[in-house]
Amino acid sequence: MTQNRESATPAPRPGIPQLRPVGENPAQPSPGETHSLSGEELPRDRSKAILEAAKQVGALLKRKGHRFALAGSVAVYAHGGSGHLQHDADFCVRGADADAVAQTLTEAGLVVRMPPEDWLMKTACFGQDVDILFELAHRPVTTEILDRAQALSVDSVHMPVLAPTDLMRGLIEPFSEHYCDFGPALAAARALREKVDWEDVRRSCGDEPMPAAFFYLLERLHVIAPREEHR
Repeated sequence: MTQNRESATPAPRPGIPQLRPVGENPAQPSPGETHSLSGEELPRDRSKAILEAAKQVGALLKRKGHRFALAGSVAVYAHGGSGHLQHDADFCVRGADADAVAQTLTEAGLVVRMPPEDWLMKTACFGQDVDILFELAHRPVTTEILDRAQALSVDSVHMPVLAPTDLMRGLIEPFSEHYCDFGPALAAARALREKVDWEDVRRSCGDEPMPAAFFYLLERLHVIAPREEHR
């Protein structure tokens, strides 16, 4: 794909594109007033707006039969985490499916952009940023990752959500000297601690110092048990 441009898929029609609010069955949207994608009709609460954007995009991808999984803070929320959502809504798709997903989003009236980074594409729904990721922690999104996703209710809309272990791996593995914001990952770890295969996540991170520092913090805070040393 060409980077730093709008998608090559057909441009949306003139005027303000609209999506109808989704209900439990996204193939049959709930009746009622439509909301413009500008987000003017949504609650002023940022977390609620991000959640609504995630529901709309997730329902659209599900209705069109795409393989995907919800990621990020909305996925943590779906697994029982905090309703204080951060920054944007995230979805994972395989790189090979990116063009088809972009086509679906564009046909729904969403403008798809390719940033300089070649591992995601961006759009916006109801005024909230939505990232479509092809990689998690510098690893390609694979069929196996999507197969491990769990079908969960996201504020009444069912969709595949990244498994807790994959979620935490994606949060912890990227830690480095240039990026080590432990706050969001710590909140997620507290919420998901009983659902994560921590030994699997440790193996993925190897001996990298920043992930190791985060695991040490989790141990000191009694979020996870200390790792047994083999003599």
